[in-house]
Amino acid sequence: MSTHPGEPHDAAISGRLNWLRAGVLGANDGIVSTAGLVVGVAGATTSTGPILTAGVAGLVAGAVSMALGEYVSVSSQRDTERALLDKERGELADFPDEEFEELATLYEAKGLSAATARQVARELTERDAFAAHADVELHLDPDELTNPWQAAGASAIAFTTGSLLPLLAILIPPPGTRVAVAFVVVLAALAATGYLSARLGGARPGRAMLRLLVGGAVAMVVTYGIGGLVGTAVG
Repeated sequence: MSTHPGEPHDAAISGRLNWLRAGVLGANDGIVSTAGLVVGVAGATTSTGPILTAGVAGLVAGAVSMALGEYVSVSSQRDTERALLDKERGELADFPDEEFEELATLYEAKGLSAATARQVARELTERDAFAAHADVELHLDPDELTNPWQAAGASAIAFTTGSLLPLLAILIPPPGTRVAVAFVVVLAALAATGYLSARLGGARPGRAMLRLLVGGAVAMVVTYGIGGLVGTAVG
């Protein structure tokens, strides 16, 4: 029986899409948080120094926080995956017959006849019993466990990339137009990330884009207003 092109790589493609989606969301976090910060400071002062300092500090702190959070989360997930694999490896060594019956039952539950399920389980057990159980029972690939360092690095890069847009957008224009330019650039970037994340998730982009545009606009308006009030009070 022939297969459609790309079918053998469905799991790999799904994994890449999950990473790409996480990267888009990380960039979106960088855009919104840094935009709110620099626009808020711009509401309090027209001096470039404080805006630059606040923007860079927010970028670094946010990237480190995102990377650390992702590292801790993925490390915990990896520890759990390893514990499950070790447990399965021990059960295969201690109870091979029971584990074979379990594998056959799992394939039968997927819709195979009892005879076919046992035949499949037998062939897979002869080839690599541990890999077969890891795949069907645990839905894990022992050679492709989650990597906390990779996740942390990707998260930090995505956040930094997103943060650079509002930071540059508010530093490059002259003081009289920097806030307006930053608003336009940030909203355009949010629309793009909303569209991309929706497409990657198979959802309609219009609603996702609208949520991000409204949320980003509100965040910038509120922080700009608070910055103006604080700047006036301090001045």
